[in-house]
Amino acid sequence: MSEPPLSRKAQPYTAETTPRRPGLLLAVAAGLCWACALAALLTGQLGPSLPLTAPLRLIFCVLVLAAGLLTFVPFQQRLQLPGVALEGVTGTFLFLYTIAIVPPPNAWLLSLPELPVYVIMALALWWSISAAVLPVVYWLGGRLFRQRARQYDLRRARRQAHEIGALVALAVLLAGLRALRPIPLVLLALLLIVAELLFLSFIDAEPG
Repeated sequence: MSEPPLSRKAQPYTAETTPRRPGLLLAVAAGLCWACALAALLTGQLGPSLPLTAPLRLIFCVLVLAAGLLTFVPFQQRLQLPGVALEGVTGTFLFLYTIAIVPPPNAWLLSLPELPVYVIMALALWWSISAAVLPVVYWLGGRLFRQRARQYDLRRARRQAHEIGALVALAVLLAGLRALRPIPLVLLALLLIVAELLFLSFIDAEPG
């Protein structure tokens, strides 16, 4: 007599039934890199006086780059969102490196010695925030818009993510001008919202 087939519970694990865990491992590795980078930042030993080839400085740069790659590259590959990794890695590296190494500005934005610091910080936040919110904006668009073309419009999602990043970058510039107040910030947000409504009204959807 032939043996009865194995039940579903008794079936051996195969390559198809074994759960895939590379995403979980990448998330754990990214979390460890972020934690180590933040720990190095909080030690207070990083600064402009640290030599360029100092081990702590090199380790910090490697950790930040590794954390950015492990965070944004999987997002780009999984969601098919080109440009997320480049903006995310570049933005987070510039932001954390500026905080850790570059002396904080002591004067306002229009002071020439301080202007590059404000510009780099604003650019870094624009890139990193845009890359971080792009998957969320793309996912929300697929559920809030009724038109299928709008749901999968990659250009629309990228534009809206850049608008959110621009709001944060403009807030940094307002802080550099000593003009960061609720009213100017709300006016900037309203301006971006109106601009986005005009884009949605006059620009056709482009599916990603």
